[in-house]
Amino acid sequence: MSIHGEPLMNARRLTRKAYFVDEKAVRRARKALGVDTDAEAVRLSLERVAEMDDFWRLMDRTRGRLVPGEIESP
Repeated sequence: MSIHGEPLMNARRLTRKAYFVDEKAVRRARKALGVDTDAEAVRLSLERVAEMDDFWRLMDRTRGRLVPGEIESP
């Protein structure tokens, strides 16, 4: 199983959880993320939130210290 061509997370890192979620929100997330299952949508959504948190922390730490072109794009 894969998410957008990337291998699914290492199964040893996955933990079964049970939550109540808004079904409409999960459907919207599945569509926005282009995934087939609710589980993929939840996992990828959580990963994206964590990535954005890292990004904003970087932005806060480097505010006013970076000049245009200092960071190379991938």
